[in-house]
Amino acid sequence: MSTYLVTGAAGFIASRVAGMLLDGGHTVVGVDNMNHAYDVRMKEYRLGQLKSRERFSFHEMDISDKSLLEMEQFTGPAFDAVINLAARAGVRTSVENPWVYVDTNMTGTLNLLELCQRNNIPKFILASTSSIYGNDAPLPTPETADSARPLQAYAASKKGAEALAHAYHYLYDIDVSVVRYFTVYGPAGRPDMVMFRFNKWIMEGTPLRLNGDGEQSRGFTYVDDIARGTIAALKPVGYEIINLGGHEVITINDLIGILERHTGKTATVKHYPLHKADARANQARVEKAGELLGWEPHVSLEEGIGRMVAWYDENRDWVKDIDTNK
Repeated sequence: MSTYLVTGAAGFIASRVAGMLLDGGHTVVGVDNMNHAYDVRMKEYRLGQLKSRERFSFHEMDISDKSLLEMEQFTGPAFDAVINLAARAGVRTSVENPWVYVDTNMTGTLNLLELCQRNNIPKFILASTSSIYGNDAPLPTPETADSARPLQAYAASKKGAEALAHAYHYLYDIDVSVVRYFTVYGPAGRPDMVMFRFNKWIMEGTPLRLNGDGEQSRGFTYVDDIARGTIAALKPVGYEIINLGGHEVITINDLIGILERHTGKTATVKHYPLHKADARANQARVEKAGELLGWEPHVSLEEGIGRMVAWYDENRDWVKDIDTNK
């Protein structure tokens, strides 16, 4: 069995990746700085699910801190791979504080690549984003689409991280998989994302804040499918950029309708202007993931939303108080 360093371990996707690796009998060392980019209670919940597991250890620290390169717990163990899922995420908030995005997404990635180089760690996975494609990408979007015109600091910082990963692949022959995630949802999701917000607002009878006319569309992907794809990307590939995204694309208005059906409640919708940092549509072309990794999404939107709503209902006593950063 293998030993993996998983960064952002208390995060939405990373916690599922860590859990699946543990299920497979592997050892996982988790890192997270437990920042307050969104309500930290959600991170504490996810981390609590992992801390009770055998073969899991956790270190609270920031990957942008260069001192990690000298710490015994990272230089001593022989990691089979670094799975870098730590990131400052959020399209809109990156407009307000772009510096922290550069710190985590670029400097943090550089530190981890340097860790690989100094300790002969052969494999590096970098989580990137569909936001990198900007506003004029063909739909569905292939990995070869132009990514040189990001719309905000979040996407720009991820583009920089991808470039750093390529440089370290070229210089030191580190095997790199860059996985570009499209819109991800599921139980214990990020409370600043549309699925959690809409689910909570409808369940709690709070007016639903809708930016734009609701005809913007997204390709949604269930978190377990994304986690499976990320683990599949541990395969040696050289240097590859791989889309992981949803096979079902719907408008936001249609999403509201599905949530109403699963919650049994009617949304009260309040419209606001479309945010300039938001893309009008996204949809992944995922043939490359299928050919290279044997991956395809399995969980339908109806099934995934049903699971998410059921999880919210089961945990409603504390989840109802989670701040949605509205």
